[in-house]
Amino acid sequence: MEEKKRIYLSSPTMHGDEQRFVNEAFETNWVAPLGPNVNNFESEIEDYTKCGYAAALSSGTAAIHLGLKLLGVKQGDIVFASSLTFSASCNPIVYEKAIPVFIDSEPDTWNMSPQALEKAFEKYPNPKAVVLVHLYGTPAKIDEIMDICSRHNVPVLEDAAEALSSTYKGKHTGTFGRIGIYSFNGNKIITTSGGGMLVSEEESLVKEARVLATQARDAARHYQHSKIGYNYRMSNIDAGVGRGQLIHLEEHKAAKKKIYREYEQAFSEIDDISMNPMNPKGDANNWLSCILLREGCRVTPYEIMDALEAENIETRPIWKPMHLQPVFAGCDFVNHNDSGISVSEDIFNRGVCLPSDIKNTDEDMAKITGMIKALFNK
Repeated sequence: MEEKKRIYLSSPTMHGDEQRFVNEAFETNWVAPLGPNVNNFESEIEDYTKCGYAAALSSGTAAIHLGLKLLGVKQGDIVFASSLTFSASCNPIVYEKAIPVFIDSEPDTWNMSPQALEKAFEKYPNPKAVVLVHLYGTPAKIDEIMDICSRHNVPVLEDAAEALSSTYKGKHTGTFGRIGIYSFNGNKIITTSGGGMLVSEEESLVKEARVLATQARDAARHYQHSKIGYNYRMSNIDAGVGRGQLIHLEEHKAAKKKIYREYEQAFSEIDDISMNPMNPKGDANNWLSCILLREGCRVTPYEIMDALEAENIETRPIWKPMHLQPVFAGCDFVNHNDSGISVSEDIFNRGVCLPSDIKNTDEDMAKITGMIKALFNK
């Protein structure tokens, strides 16, 4: 039997410009970490996002880790973090032996709930930092969250790993907090194969991030270290891939938005399906298009995922909230609701991430939407 074409959730899309920058690195022998591609990629991200300053790192996780260290997070400190996210948003809190307190989502954007955040501050008045995630590329309720954190004089580390090119009131996500981070993992809107970026308006923070990311070597002729460092810098080869990808970022964003609109239109007459919500004050990059099934719907998320997988079509459950993860058992969680199931758990129970690969053809999209609609028309 002929193998069915694989339709991916979100795979890399290469254009050729990436190879040009990588070839330059080979031709000039800049294949070791750092080099012109790294410097230029940082400058180009600075220009694109208007973030101030940027440090190219080996991953978004490394950027969060260094960001927490730069904000002074230490053993025993409380750090508030979005619960509905990937574990990489929160693992670095534990790297520093700090204590994560997970904050529920709100239903309007699926991001951190300002109401739950206020409750958390009542219970824990002195957290060291707040890790705010922009889930699936949709900007959070930034004004409300930044206002709460400002009143409590607590810095925000903005996890925009999924949200490069998304904006809120015309300003790029990742540039509202004291520190922001982006990810260039293989499934993100642009990729460096693996990599991340730490950004800040404070040049001193970014300079210190670069020091820590290169093993914290002192400015001495011999190898001398006065503090613990990390091997977190992006390579010149990976940065070359990123530079080629960045040229096509707006093109990728437009394609992601088109996919979202096609799903929205296809399911518009099915009362049991709604799309992941958008923030009316923002412009999302629609990194992943997701659906939420009506409570009590006879079709389950796993029925949809199983049916599509049988046709070699990749899907994914919504992120399982951090407060439900075995590794974080015992960590506190603040519910958006006064009682009952949390918003984040409810979204996890009823949601599905649909194929959002920008290489999807019209035929691919018709096949995906047709199969899902058929499940509701039985």
